[in-house]
Amino acid sequence: MDKFGLLPSGNSIPFEAHLEHLDAQRKEIMLDIRSFAKTLGPNVIEEVRPHRVVYAKTLTFRTFLDVEPAGDHLSVEVRSGRAGPAERFDVRTQQDLEQVKKQATQAFEKIR
Repeated sequence: MDKFGLLPSGNSIPFEAHLEHLDAQRKEIMLDIRSFAKTLGPNVIEEVRPHRVVYAKTLTFRTFLDVEPAGDHLSVEVRSGRAGPAERFDVRTQQDLEQVKKQATQAFEKIR
């Protein structure tokens, strides 16, 4: 979170902390989401929070992708704009992830 200047750098949470309690399949999907999000553009910001990881395009529009480990799946929200609800996906498989990638790409492109 220190990219936003909200916390001293000593209090930041490493991304890997979210991988510790995941099974191999969810760990692979979480890493795939991270890699995918970062390839959308050079201005993608990753913010690791205590219970989830959030990806934003700019600081003024906070997030387009929100990933939270939840039980036997990853709970992923894709937000295309400031108004309106986010789309929520329960990601258990690579097929589920492909749908999320399509939606996240569209959301990222809509954000100006």
